[in-house]
Amino acid sequence: RFGAAMWDLGLQRGIWGVPVAQVSPAPAMASPAASPDSSSHEGPSSGPSAPGGSPTSDSENLSPDELELLAKLEEQNRLLEADSKSMRSMNGSRRNSGSSLVSSSSASSNLSHLEEDTWILWGRIVNEWDEWRKKKEKLLKELIWKGIPHHFRAIVWQLLCFEVFWDLNPSFQPHPDPGSCCPPKTIPISMVRASLPRSVRSRGRDPKSMDFFGIFPLFQAYSLVDREVGYCQGSAFIVGLLLMQMPEEEAFCVFVRLMQEYRLRELFKPSMAELGLCIYQFEFLLQEQLPELNVHFRSQSFLTSMYASSWFLTLFLTTFPLPVATRVFDIFMYEGLEIVFRVGMALLQFNQAELVQLDMEGMSQYFQKVIPHQFDSCPDKLILRACQVKYNPKKMKR
Repeated sequence: RFGAAMWDLGLQRGIWGVPVAQVSPAPAMASPAASPDSSSHEGPSSGPSAPGGSPTSDSENLSPDELELLAKLEEQNRLLEADSKSMRSMNGSRRNSGSSLVSSSSASSNLSHLEEDTWILWGRIVNEWDEWRKKKEKLLKELIWKGIPHHFRAIVWQLLCFEVFWDLNPSFQPHPDPGSCCPPKTIPISMVRASLPRSVRSRGRDPKSMDFFGIFPLFQAYSLVDREVGYCQGSAFIVGLLLMQMPEEEAFCVFVRLMQEYRLRELFKPSMAELGLCIYQFEFLLQEQLPELNVHFRSQSFLTSMYASSWFLTLFLTTFPLPVATRVFDIFMYEGLEIVFRVGMALLQFNQAELVQLDMEGMSQYFQKVIPHQFDSCPDKLILRACQVKYNPKKMKR
């Protein structure tokens, strides 16, 4: 128990830079709907004092071995604080989304005025979520399109994902019923271990950059909830992004909601009928808005599925670098699959003049090597064009 406690203290000390004497054992995970008076105003400098009296009295009760372990931990903390790279890596690591709700005054002291204003604004949005959703919906939508700040993504994604569903299904339990009469049929872990790195390498990504050890148990759990779909390679990229933002338990619940309420599971069913429908709808948009490019694609036998299937299956996570793909995912959490159609059409609009000059092989290379990096330095340009794409939900449904 002492070793586990020291590990928790070391993690908190490394992340927040707070002296060990001021840190208490990690609190229970705050729910997304936590009140502003509880976790919302707790920040790096406002953590509760250590229980059990002063640090001096606590240290007197420790054995020599424990004191030696504590001294080593203190030395490692000092090394972390002195190494700016280590601090940046710790700050960027995945942690409980409740830690995103930090006090504006302490966390933004070293930020620019613009960043400070953004931090304060999103802190207010999270703390007053119901009011913003009911009375300031238009402004909230505009802010989401501009991008959710990194430190608020986990909690905002959960709020967007769960709020409507909780109203409709108050008795929902995200974990499978252990008393189910049907025996669980989990996916073999060896299959996930073999397919994930291969999928990532095929798309030019580094397998070491994804948290495979978090993905394995999550898909094992999901295979109990959804035995028809279970594991699909495309969905692994979505899970990987969720795990970069929040712990496994929260990522699992959000992933279940994405698959069921956002209809992603329909894309991953064995028949993939929903994917065929999305491709058909996208072809309709292409024919209506870019007829010249559509004729060129047909003349070269360049099928829509050859370049757009991964857009729908991975939500551009295999197309764009992570910062750009995450911006698209922010909007997806609010708009649903509509943003995939909009961004896809925006890409074709930007590149129509170049694409009509290429043959089938040239277009394939262009989609793989040129388009993914066009907006690395200016994702706002892509988002703005996507916002301007003509999209009629009633016509698409018809």
